[in-house]
Amino acid sequence: MGYRRGVKTYDLIVVGAGIVGAACADYASAEGLRVAIVEPGPVGGGATAAAMGHLVAMDDDPAELALSRYSLELWESLSNLPQAEFSRCGTLWVASNERELASIPAKRARLAAAGVETEAIDSDTLYRLEPALAPGLAGGMRVPGEAVVYPPAVARHLVDRAVERGARMYSRRVAHIEYGGVRLDDDTRLQGPALIATGCALAQLLPTLPLRARKGHLVITDRHPGLVHHQLLELGYADSAHGDADSSVAFNVQPRPTGQILIGSSREFGSSTPEVSLPMVRRMLARSFRFLPALRQLDALRIWTGFRPVSPDGRPYLGRVPHEHQLWVAAGHEGLGITTSLGSARLVVDQLLGRATAIDASPYDPARVVA
Repeated sequence: MGYRRGVKTYDLIVVGAGIVGAACADYASAEGLRVAIVEPGPVGGGATAAAMGHLVAMDDDPAELALSRYSLELWESLSNLPQAEFSRCGTLWVASNERELASIPAKRARLAAAGVETEAIDSDTLYRLEPALAPGLAGGMRVPGEAVVYPPAVARHLVDRAVERGARMYSRRVAHIEYGGVRLDDDTRLQGPALIATGCALAQLLPTLPLRARKGHLVITDRHPGLVHHQLLELGYADSAHGDADSSVAFNVQPRPTGQILIGSSREFGSSTPEVSLPMVRRMLARSFRFLPALRQLDALRIWTGFRPVSPDGRPYLGRVPHEHQLWVAAGHEGLGITTSLGSARLVVDQLLGRATAIDASPYDPARVVA
């Protein structure tokens, strides 16, 4: 840290300590940069705490697949971190009918082109792998290398590692972005390039980058080890996740290392309050019971909500803010922020350092939405 006329100077000011901001601070500090982290709340306490924690390669958009695949490789370095609760349970995409089953070869081909191992699953194999599934399903596709994690603990680890390297934590809110830095809500001024990684709060700090908040609900059950062995998703999940309907639900269930079952997934535009909507929860659970009737027997221990930041085209903003020399952004990941956090951090910090990026960064350039 340096000083200039009483202003604290850094090589990078990371605003936001969700998992994306935490990953940016971790990578930047590992590269020898003097880093400040600004976060008024708990580390990983926003969208990160409301995420399911799936590490999956999504293939419905080539740019999304490239980023998720790149990031999944980086996640391997954290696979032995105890507090991450890293569980390589694999993902099982479930086809409810022959039409969905017929879509699997094309899906497998897209993933294979990106280097993702998959296997087609017929109906008999599906029930051997997951006996509790509802009868009458057509088959599916298994991705054995995929995993789930506990995101808040990973964010905390990444921030702690950055702090051990000398990063400075500010438990304050950014009141204003200034030329060449930021001003905090206690009038502290930090000078240096700023990287905004604040999720849905991006709209207040950078209103030139359009963003919508999409509410989601999650349910965690009591312990029932062995009921579910894989992360389970319906093949229509991507249509729900990337559709523009005001509200939608899809079947997504995870076995947690604790023996509990985590149930999603809902998406809802137009709701700005964190209160649980029981009609939406009932709708989400009804979808889950359709695929996994045994869930009806379990007790829900907690229901909570969170808000996912969504850009107009569904891709995150990763790069320099147009018309700004020292202002960068890593936000707008919607429901794939956990998977893509590590890759996103590398893309932004490598650009800031003037390096070539491991994958093409142009699909995520914030300039695509700014005149």
